[in-house]
Amino acid sequence: MTSIISRRGFLGTTAGAAALSIAGIRPGAAQAFPTRGLLIIVPYAAGGGSDISARLLARDLEPIFGRPVTVENRAGGGGWVGWGSLAQSKPDGYTIGYINVPNIFAGYLDKQSGGSRKENLESFTPLINHVTDYNMWSVKPDSKFKTVKDVIEEAKKRPGTITLNGGGHGTDDHVAVLGIGANNNTSFQMVHFRGTPEGKTQVLGGNIEVYACNVSEGAVDVKAGIIRPLGVMSPARSKFMPDVPTFREQGVNEVWSTSRGVAAPANLPKDVEAALIAALEKTISSPEHKAKAEALSLDPDVIKGAAYTKFLKENEQATKKLMNW
Repeated sequence: MTSIISRRGFLGTTAGAAALSIAGIRPGAAQAFPTRGLLIIVPYAAGGGSDISARLLARDLEPIFGRPVTVENRAGGGGWVGWGSLAQSKPDGYTIGYINVPNIFAGYLDKQSGGSRKENLESFTPLINHVTDYNMWSVKPDSKFKTVKDVIEEAKKRPGTITLNGGGHGTDDHVAVLGIGANNNTSFQMVHFRGTPEGKTQVLGGNIEVYACNVSEGAVDVKAGIIRPLGVMSPARSKFMPDVPTFREQGVNEVWSTSRGVAAPANLPKDVEAALIAALEKTISSPEHKAKAEALSLDPDVIKGAAYTKFLKENEQATKKLMNW
């Protein structure tokens, strides 16, 4: 069975006004916004895929906005320490944040496992999708597991005992593992940490058996021989690791990813929303940003405005159905 949770996961100066004019933002909006720096909240620890993606975006946004763009990590609660903070921020465009699907849904959909957030998608103004990052499994170099099939077969012999790292309940790695277990008549044991870097340390230390991460988080370590890849959960081989087979190639028909995008608090003024989307699209679509992203094993994937809101809502319903939430 194939998962349906995949890709479709600043101004005030003359120079800043000119930049937004090029981006297609009307001069009136440029004069009013922004007059100071912006903050991007990242709901995961430093060093993970979300953090790396957001910091790249922030650096390339600064020349367009003509103002500093600061990244702040607010990890914990499966991402909801950061998302809760974003939802409660003033809707003036100066605080925006990274949102991840399917990760964001468990906090308010999964009532059986403690999902009790009062916030939901309606608590945000979705702006634009930044990257789609596929999931992958790896192991420490001397692991007995050589293929994805090895892990699946072992899990069938001892369901619920093979350990994988996770970043919190309902995160993309967790949802993928639950789906793979259900689709293959077995189950796994997820051990959750504050972020992927902590999980990698536990895997390399021999405390966790399988390293669950995204392509952007694992590609460098694969090339360096720090971890040994088992498979990537993409429809076709990743251009960042062309020698690594997909799960499908190994007879495990699974496609899973996370989509990372940008949102603001709900009730954002329309002119500020338009200014942010235009500047974000200009940045993400630029050849320079794309080249920098691909150097970090990231795949820019623009979905903006109403289309992005529709994408998030469709993924919300698909995740709810898949997870029986």
